[in-house]
Amino acid sequence: MAELVFFDVETTAASAHCRRFWVVEFGSITVCPRKLVEVGSFCTLIRPPDLSVVATRRLSGITREAVAAAPMFEEVANHIFQILNGKVWAGHNIRRFDCHRIKEAFADLGRPPPEPVGVIDSLEVLSQDFGRRAGDLKMATLGSYFGLGQQKHRSLDDVRMNLEVLKHCATVLILESNLPHILPDRNRGCVSMGTRSNTHSTMRPCGQEESRKSPPESVRAARYRKGRLGNVIARAKEALRGAEDPNPLNELMRQSRLLLR
Repeated sequence: MAELVFFDVETTAASAHCRRFWVVEFGSITVCPRKLVEVGSFCTLIRPPDLSVVATRRLSGITREAVAAAPMFEEVANHIFQILNGKVWAGHNIRRFDCHRIKEAFADLGRPPPEPVGVIDSLEVLSQDFGRRAGDLKMATLGSYFGLGQQKHRSLDDVRMNLEVLKHCATVLILESNLPHILPDRNRGCVSMGTRSNTHSTMRPCGQEESRKSPPESVRAARYRKGRLGNVIARAKEALRGAEDPNPLNELMRQSRLLLR
């Protein structure tokens, strides 16, 4: 069974004098695909070739001063390659953004990039099965919806939140499918994944990229009242304890109609 790696990159912002994105942080967690628990992690700041492209102030703390002493990508490339190559990649909007940043970084070194054996993009999964509940599909919105705290826009924190969001979403979907007396309203529907820059395509292969990392701007408001969701999750945990399927990842994929590519 291939290892499951959630990863995220933080980058500089494209501007008039620098149209490309530079990776300034890489973070990943290796997750057991049977138990969906973290078994390993790695995170590093990365110094771009030109420090002037990094903002002097940034709420996340990834500033010019912070990355000045960080290793350049070529110094951590071997380790990142080992983490990602031949693994199932998972993350939020990684098909449109993070995958391309990894390819660009390795191309700068004249090296072939790591290749996944499958890709799980939680943005694509949730746009099909969950978007109508939580407003837009930004990780910050989803984290707030499930009471997981505020998104920090740091790679390691964000991938850990990503995993928890998927667990919570899968729980609700399992409940709807198997316990309709608890959640009788199952009208989910689908949500367009259009962004400001492109509103025509709902899913793209890894070979096509979006110019920004932002998920869809807005979808319908949350279906569940705030007070009710906590009870839903608590009852879901009880239901999951007695589930017949011993593989939670299989259940998540089955309930979410996830396609590994």
